[in-house]
Amino acid sequence: MTIKAKMDRRTVLKGTALGLGAMAAPSIISSKALASSGELNFMGWAGYPALAETVFPKFEAATGIKINFTEQPGQDDMMTAAKLALEAGGVDMIEPTVDRVGAWASNGLIQGWDMSKLNVDNYLPGLADGAMGDMATIDGQRMIVLSVWGTEALVYNKDTMPLEYGTASLGDMFNPANTGKVVGRPHSTLAAMGRWLDAEGKLPKPWLDGYKDEATMVELWDIALAEAIKVKSNFVQWWTGENEAQAGFLVNGGEIGLCWDSTGYNLGKEGNYGYMPPKEGAFAWNQGFVLMKNAANTEQAHAFAKWVSEPEGSAAWATAFSANPVGKGAVDLLDPAVAAYYTSAFNDDALSKLWWWPAQDAWFIAKRGEYADKFKSA
Repeated sequence: MTIKAKMDRRTVLKGTALGLGAMAAPSIISSKALASSGELNFMGWAGYPALAETVFPKFEAATGIKINFTEQPGQDDMMTAAKLALEAGGVDMIEPTVDRVGAWASNGLIQGWDMSKLNVDNYLPGLADGAMGDMATIDGQRMIVLSVWGTEALVYNKDTMPLEYGTASLGDMFNPANTGKVVGRPHSTLAAMGRWLDAEGKLPKPWLDGYKDEATMVELWDIALAEAIKVKSNFVQWWTGENEAQAGFLVNGGEIGLCWDSTGYNLGKEGNYGYMPPKEGAFAWNQGFVLMKNAANTEQAHAFAKWVSEPEGSAAWATAFSANPVGKGAVDLLDPAVAAYYTSAFNDDALSKLWWWPAQDAWFIAKRGEYADKFKSA
């Protein structure tokens, strides 16, 4: 399934403000959550120190629930660890992206959320309903509830690789002049190649068709892989998580790359780096919380998911990721520097061109991994 609805970030962020009065209202936590272990075993993304330093303490102060945090650099690592935890236990809740939830469900790793313990009205329009709600629901069960959303676009060195909006392109990564200057994530790089070729009219079918069935995927990804291998020497470092992406620029001399918005924001604090949506449109993603099938602390998990949908929790979570909040009223509480960063990076035209990652089922992820491995080893 492909999400076709376009979402304007400013429209989403403005939403329906709950106001400061809603901030003061404490989360309603059931007596069961407080009477049991009082802890939550959460697995999430590495490279975001504010989670442990500020966000988790805020939640514990509000609810009395302590979060035991396990960091992983990427979703493949999360899934591998979750498969082990399905047998050994010790993990209650994980934070993948919405486009991957089908694979988590088909692998038997997660269970549905009890929506009576959450508040759908807390979420900004379009994030818990409509196409996104459909994507998060499998066999009538809500398998993922949103936590934060953001983008993947061009991070660049303003001094050595100046870019301008409207001409900056995904194709800049594949320019032979940029040998040894590019930082990328293998599967994202192949998708970028495919989207660029599609925009240039060089594919036999639309790139999005490759997410619908395996035969079409192979046809299109074979083309993207072949073209990407021709310019593999452009890439100075592959990344799978935030720390590696930053190191590609700060340590290994990368000058341009396809990276998360958080990477652009964090690098901007270290040097003269910018973040630019390509003319083909920035990749866009939604993260969310899934509940492990064998979770021991389900009440605590629901309490945490609900808190992150409320203004204070949503703002804290988005600020930690340097990304966009999912809760109504949260935008008013964002770190001003984070809010200014996004406003400067995305004008209305860029927002209208956001390219949301389509749903990626288990078969697709397996094939995508094969192509990424072929690219890296070529």
